[in-house]
Amino acid sequence: MVNGPLSRAEMIQHAQDWIAAWNRRDVAAVLSAFTPEARFRSPLARQVTGEGELKGREAIARYWTDALTRIGHLSFQLQDVICDEAGQTMVVLYEARLDGPPRRACEIFRFEDGMKMEGEALYGDTPPIPVTA
Repeated sequence: MVNGPLSRAEMIQHAQDWIAAWNRRDVAAVLSAFTPEARFRSPLARQVTGEGELKGREAIARYWTDALTRIGHLSFQLQDVICDEAGQTMVVLYEARLDGPPRRACEIFRFEDGMKMEGEALYGDTPPIPVTA
């Protein structure tokens, strides 16, 4: 892991690796850059967990693991990465296919010492995740 601020090139590489990890459905790899106390906000998290903001890497892992059991097909295609080196903030724009037609999405991440402290997912029209018994 990087100690200190990430460069623009490192942020772009991080976004590429993040998309690839999701396409492999590799939750451990997706989580690897999050600090243990990281926070993550998502409207889909509210559907799955009842909470719109998750606190801690373990809570985020439970959400993503549970959500993946409900999704048959998942593929992300990276569209763009917007980097603010000074603010250590990155926006990842991508097309998401989750058991249906594609929709545009973005995720905003804030880094500290090369690790994700905060993340937030924003989606276009967000269909509900199927409820399982």
